[in-house]
Parts: sequence; structure tokens; C-alpha cells
Amino acid sequence: MVPETHHEVEKTVRAVLADVLGLAPERVAGFHAETGLFGSLPELDSMAVAGLLTEIEDRLGIVIEDDEVDGDMLSSFGALVTFLDRKVQ
Repeated sequence: MVPETHHEVEKTVRAVLADVLGLAPERVAGFHAETGLFGSLPELDSMAVAGLLTEIEDRLGIVIEDDEVDGDMLSSFGALVTFLDRKVQ
């Protein structure tokens, strides 16, 4: 099932961050648009990015091309959700 709303995409991203990075659900629940991800979360290093993006692709039914992955889309929770909102539409 492809999420149809921003809320569903955001909920999926929170779940993937908790599952893949081993973050406490309570911690992820407190993330807001400006919460830093890559470079701010020690758990999200270059090795974890591939696993994170693969799981997001699986859960959202999308494909993220290699040339779409950059520091901007992973810079913050809001940037990642905004990128994914565009991908699922």
C-alpha cells in the first residue's frame, strides 16, 4: 500500500528510523522538521544510509535513485519527509 498523505509518509519515516537505527520510538516521536539526521545522529552514519533508504523504499513502494541521494535530502527529518512526499505522489 502506497501512503497517500504527508502524515502517513512521516509515520513511516519515524518507524524506519526507529527500526533500522535502533532508536527509541519515544525519541523518534519527538523529531520535528528541523531535527538533524545525517551528521547529527551518530547512529546514521554512511554505512547506515543504504539500509535506511532500502527499508524506506520497501515500505513506501518507491525507488530512490543513486543520483537523488545527497546531503540535503538527509540533512533533517523535514527534508527527508519532503523528499519522500514528492516520491510517493
